[in-house]
Amino acid sequence: MSITDPVPATSAARQHIRAPELAGTDWLNTGDEQLRLAELRGKIVLLDFWTSGCINCQHVIGELRPIEEEFADVLVTIGVHSPKFTHEGEREAIAAAVERYGVAHPVLNDPDMTTWRQYAIKAWPTLVVVDPEGYIVHVAAGEGHGEALSRVVAELAEAHEAKGTLRRGDSPYVAGEAADTELRFPAKAVATAGGRLLVADTAGHGVAEFASDAETVVRRFGSGERGARDGAFDVASLAEPSGLTLLPEAVAQRVGYHLVVADTAGHTLRGVDLSNGAVTTVAGTGEQWRDGDDTGKALDVALTSPWDVCWWDEADGGPGGVVVAMAGNHTLGLFDPVEATVRRLAGTTTEGLRDGRADEAFLAQPSGLAVGRNRMWFVDAETSALRWIEGDGDGGHDVYTAVGTDLFHFGHRDGKAAHALLQHPQGVAVLPDGTVGVADTYNGAIRRYDPATGEVGTVASGLAEPAGLVVAGDGVFAVETGAHRLTPLDLSDADRVEGDALEVRRPATVLGSGAVQLNVVFTPPPGQKLDDRYGPSTRLEVSASPPELLLEGDGADSDLSRLIRLSGDVTEGVLQVVAQAASCDIDAEHPVCRVTRQDWGVPVRVERHGDGELSLVMSGNPGPAGA
Repeated sequence: MSITDPVPATSAARQHIRAPELAGTDWLNTGDEQLRLAELRGKIVLLDFWTSGCINCQHVIGELRPIEEEFADVLVTIGVHSPKFTHEGEREAIAAAVERYGVAHPVLNDPDMTTWRQYAIKAWPTLVVVDPEGYIVHVAAGEGHGEALSRVVAELAEAHEAKGTLRRGDSPYVAGEAADTELRFPAKAVATAGGRLLVADTAGHGVAEFASDAETVVRRFGSGERGARDGAFDVASLAEPSGLTLLPEAVAQRVGYHLVVADTAGHTLRGVDLSNGAVTTVAGTGEQWRDGDDTGKALDVALTSPWDVCWWDEADGGPGGVVVAMAGNHTLGLFDPVEATVRRLAGTTTEGLRDGRADEAFLAQPSGLAVGRNRMWFVDAETSALRWIEGDGDGGHDVYTAVGTDLFHFGHRDGKAAHALLQHPQGVAVLPDGTVGVADTYNGAIRRYDPATGEVGTVASGLAEPAGLVVAGDGVFAVETGAHRLTPLDLSDADRVEGDALEVRRPATVLGSGAVQLNVVFTPPPGQKLDDRYGPSTRLEVSASPPELLLEGDGADSDLSRLIRLSGDVTEGVLQVVAQAASCDIDAEHPVCRVTRQDWGVPVRVERHGDGELSLVMSGNPGPAGA
């Protein structure tokens, strides 16, 4: 088996596969020094294949922090940034993401996905462990591997200490310098009735209140330190807050706070009393949702990367609550501050673009929300889509798409909505004239969609990753994330941009038309077993883009192996595979249990004599440490 094939970790350890050297265009967090695996012999090396816009990749950055701290003298983590979107491959964009998400290890820019191909990576994120002698000993795709990785590193350190092949100290990490600005990577903003602007200062871990001039900071909520502490405005701590919404005054009086904050990396919603500055947790346990029920008492339900929040009043066709863009599991949630409950409003947790009944629709990292004319507009970042949800007349809701097609096509193109293209939009607002403004983040542009004509135009360009829009009186501001500021917009003119249609480019897997055996390889982490106490411990869901690619085998089941049938009339497309597995500690009185989950979008080319089997590795179990 060559390194260009998917390699389960057990096979890697057994075959003693040498880790390929790292290749890319430049390095970050190394003082511009190039790193080579050969020079890191004696260290345990953890390669994190990521892309900055992927929410699962952002989760993994957080999961790795305690491991990096615990094994700081023996472990070198290297982020291999292999981009999905064109913008993500630019050095400036990667540098911004590294600072914004607090990445404290070296990062390699792999824009042509050279290292990605050398390691046969199939999905973001994927983690690869290289032992001190330069061999691959562990591979794990997806998130939720923190404890298993900690065990792997500990075993490797012990084994190679005994062999005399472990080297301590000498970290190659060199921290970059951050500019001194009032805001650090702000995400969203809202305007108060008095004309002030509240801004989510994401990398500043707080909320800043600006005077009506949008330049003078009046006060701040949050100490500026990453954390989850409730309390007074200068004591409370938040973690990468993003979305903001103000409650109606009558509701605010009943619940005791005025502002709801989507505390994204803290996986909670926070309430802020604007009269005294007190910050409290109003929804979420602080633990990231992985699986199971996401409905119940607000403080008892786990959330996952809430990215935006927006009050949707009954008078505007809504359910009378705070809609939550739950980017972490591709759903929309509903928080009722009066009843203090949370429930799912739309989405299935499968990442994709599918319209229809809200409970059957596919969403893809919803990142911005806005109410207008009896509907809730939202942008799905990963499908580069502008969409909306509205009532169906029978107490339910339906999801529709205005702009966007699937997970893999994007660009900057104006015109009729069916023809128009966006690139990873993160913000949306209903403008004073009733049109819909879109913060087209990775195009550095503000776009405008007219529901009456179905036309899309560009009203501003050359911005640094705009992630939010806010209407304040007669003015409209862009939250220019990459420039750390609020930027006033002139919406009087619109340009028509005819950019190229782009698509995600990854090596295609050649499969045969007809029957194909699909296998997801999952080995429980060291010291664990599959948890079947309450029924099947695994789940596999399969779909395709275009849907015609898949003749048989779509849908969900508990078996991680499935026979699918591909059409011979569709020459290329993408298989969308979602797998998860529950595992628990072996023979423990109080076992620790976890759910491992991974989404794949596998580009395939269908040929008559192509392969009849596709294997995907969700998690790996190394052989004996140092084998």
